[in-house]
Order: sequence, then structure tokens, then C-alpha cells
Amino acid sequence: MKNVDDLISNAAELAEQGLSKGEIADELNVSRETASWLVERSGNTVPAAPAQAAGGPHDIHVDWSALGRDSTRLGYAGKSMADLLSKQGEDVDLTIGIEKAGAPLATSVAAELDTDLGTYTPSKHQWDEGDIDELGGTFSRNFAEIRGRDCYVVDDTITSGTTITETVKAIREDGGEPVACCVLVDKQGVEEIEGVPVYSLLQVIRVGNGE
Repeated sequence: MKNVDDLISNAAELAEQGLSKGEIADELNVSRETASWLVERSGNTVPAAPAQAAGGPHDIHVDWSALGRDSTRLGYAGKSMADLLSKQGEDVDLTIGIEKAGAPLATSVAAELDTDLGTYTPSKHQWDEGDIDELGGTFSRNFAEIRGRDCYVVDDTITSGTTITETVKAIREDGGEPVACCVLVDKQGVEEIEGVPVYSLLQVIRVGNGE
């Protein structure tokens, strides 16, 4: 994906497949607002103008498919993330991956750190319009349970921080204690969430107001 037109085309394709706007945001590594903007413009018969010129949201698209499509590269990324987490807590025996893209990364991290694996599906996967706070996420029963354990949280991208904040809160509500979080890319420069340290392989910082 090289430009906004490519993103609009991809958003249209995903919408036609029945994905919610929240899931489209997750697939394209953009905010929910950007996903809505892309879907709304996907019906245009005239090529869309660049997002800024058309009054679109300020966002940064992250394409890490060169890692995701190759198991060896993905494994190396997971090892790097595991290295960032390895000195955070001696009693951690569970790694929670945020669905969808965080799950394969968490699998690699869990293997490297010799922990159990759990997954969390955030509420944004159900979101299309309205207040996301009325929705709720879930832990998969096909993987390890929280059961009062210390754990790491792994995802691919922090866009606004909403999803990883939700996950940290959900873990605590389920009786666990998140010790540290790690992502591939952080768009916000987040150092901690809800008192939990956040580590990233890359930070993407916007310079200027984008006008």
C-alpha cells in the first residue's frame, strides 16, 4: 500500500467481506476514525484526494506485512520483543496477545520466554458506529486463562492507546496483573499505560501539525 487511494481500496474490500470498521482499523493499522473515513470514501467514483486535502484525520499508516508474511522474520521480531520484556518481572508465566495481529507476535514471545499463551479480542472488533464503551472484549477460552497470574501484553501497533488500555484493565478485572506491554510500533510515544510500562521496537513521532 503506497498511498491513500490504496488504503481506500483495501478498506472497501474489507468492508465488502463483512468486517466492522473496528476490524478494518485493526487490519490497516490505523485509528477507528481513519478507518471510518476510508470506508466512507470507498464508494467514490472519482479518485480520492489525499487525506489532508480532503479534511481527513491525522494518522500514520504502518505496513509491517514484510514481517508478518514470513515466519522467520516474524520470529526474529518476536525475539526482539521478548528481549525488551525479559527483565520485567521474574514470576511472569503468561503472555497475552491482542487479537488479531498481536496473537502471532505473542506466540513468538511466549515461546522465547517460556510462558503460557492467552489472547484477548478487544471491543473495537465489534465497533461500527457510536460509543465503543458500550461494547466489551473477551479472552479466548482456547488458550491459557488469567487465573490471578502476572503477564505480559503484546500487540503490533499503538495508534491511540485505547485497545492496549482496555486490555490492561480487562486483565486486572479478571484477576491478573499486567507487568509490561510491548508492541512493534508506537505512534503515540507512550511510556506507560495504567501504571504499566510500555516498550516498542519503533516509535513513530509526527513532527509539525501536518497542515
